[in-house]
This record gives sequence, structure tokens and C-alpha cells, in this order.
Amino acid sequence: MRKKILLGVIAGLCSTGLVACSGGAGTSDSTQTTTAQETTKESTAAETSSASETSAAASASVADVDYIKGKGTLIVGITDFAPMDYKENGDWVGFDADLAKKVAEDLGVKAEFVEIDWDNKILELDNKSIDVVWNGMTLTNEVKSSMECTNAYLNNAQVVVVPADKAADYKDKDSIKDLTFAVEAGSAGEEVAKENGYKTTPVRAQSDTLLEVKSGTSDAAIIDLLMAGAMIGEGTSYSDLAHTVELNKEEYGIGCRKGSDLAAYINDELKKFEADGSLKTTAEKYGVQEALIELK
Repeated sequence: MRKKILLGVIAGLCSTGLVACSGGAGTSDSTQTTTAQETTKESTAAETSSASETSAAASASVADVDYIKGKGTLIVGITDFAPMDYKENGDWVGFDADLAKKVAEDLGVKAEFVEIDWDNKILELDNKSIDVVWNGMTLTNEVKSSMECTNAYLNNAQVVVVPADKAADYKDKDSIKDLTFAVEAGSAGEEVAKENGYKTTPVRAQSDTLLEVKSGTSDAAIIDLLMAGAMIGEGTSYSDLAHTVELNKEEYGIGCRKGSDLAAYINDELKKFEADGSLKTTAEKYGVQEALIELK
């Protein structure tokens, strides 16, 4: 805006002959007039371009709900992450998956689930490869600054997973400081590992971190508490693993494109599910009812 005002002032001064806009002391009146006209054209073009950009930005800030209804699908970016999103008999199920399907139904569209590289989740949103990240996503500072996020709906923590027969050796932060940790690239687990100065091995998904520990490739893993409760211990495929040290406390949210009206829509939907009891019922189905947050 400052640039536009300055151009306009210069154009005005040129047209009244108060300053020489091009050339030296010998510049003719006709040259000054031509220069003033060119400057005015540039100013008008800049204003038109700026107005167009402002209009596009304003449109983008409110467009997603109608955009999704128009194309008939809500594309949900996920990773394989029980109990939030995982496959059962070929279909995506889980606490987050079931809620996303309910929201899609209320939008009058079909929910489509796409596995993404978690480290590229913001890029996937901005490219419109997906419409929403709904996958037990921790509300980190990076996430909140790069996405339009819903209110928090679940509590969580990052926990250390080790072989069960070694769990007694790792009860506090001091005892684990020299371990090598498998972490999902771009995850809250990787972030908390960096904050503590731990040595890490980044992998594509949280589920892959468990394979690292089971195979002995990494000493330990850092994953979400809710995932640990669903995927390790007695009765699971990782009965020989256990979680020990809790490294932090955090909250889950759902991410949309920056400025998107979809976040507010989902907030209203979750409040509706809370009021009619279906939020709690869905949480109980997947064993996460104790992590529910009273919605704002």
C-alpha cells in the first residue's frame, strides 16, 4: 500500500512539473507528461493486481465447505495409526476415521482416506491433495501456525516404548538419555526427541517405529500414548513391547488449510456429536473415552 501511495504522489508531482521524473535539467514538458502517464498506468496495474490477489485470498478463506460439497468427496489425510485410523477388512476404521465419515455424511459427500507422508502433511493440504488432516494430530506450534485447526478434542502424551524385558531399566528421563529412538518423521515424537537431545532414527509412520524396536534396529521408540495403548502389550502383535517414560502432555486437533471454514464446521459437528452422545459412544468403541476433552 505504501508503494502504491508513493507512486500516486510521484505521478501527481510529475503532472504539475514539481519534480523531474526522468532525465536531467534539460527534460522537456512532453517527456515529463509521458513519464507521468506511464507511472499512472503502472500504479493502476499494481492496484488492479493487488485487488485481484486480495479477492482471491478472501475467497480461499471461506471456500472449502462449498468446494468439498461441489466435488462430492472429503479427502482425509491419514497414516496407519490405531486406534485413530487403521484398516480392518479392507476398510479404514478407527476413532478419527469414524468421525470423519460422520462429518462427510452431514456434508452430503463421501469420505475418502489417503495415506500421506506425515512429514509432508502441510504441503498435501496446500496442494489440495487432501482436504483435512485427521489422524491423531498433536497441536504443535508448527501445526497451529501452518493450518486452520479445530479445537482440541483428545488428550495425549508422547511415551517411550522399549522391549518389555528391559522396561524395568528405563523408568525416568535420565535412564533413557543414551538410547537411540525410532520416531515418525515430522511427528510430535520426533519434536520431543529433538527437544531432549536424543539420538533418533526417522521412519515413515509411527507403526514402523515399533518394528524398529521389535527387530532391535533401534533401542526404543517414541509414539503417542493412545497408540501405545492400542498396539503394544498383552493381546496385541507387540506383546513383547511396553511403554515406560511419559515425556510430555499434549492435545489432538484436526487440521485444515489456513483460513479454511472447514475447521469451524468440524468444531460445530463435534459439539453436535458430544450433545447427542455419539462422540462418547465412538470413543468407547475404540477405548479412548478417558482421553476425551470437554469441547469448547
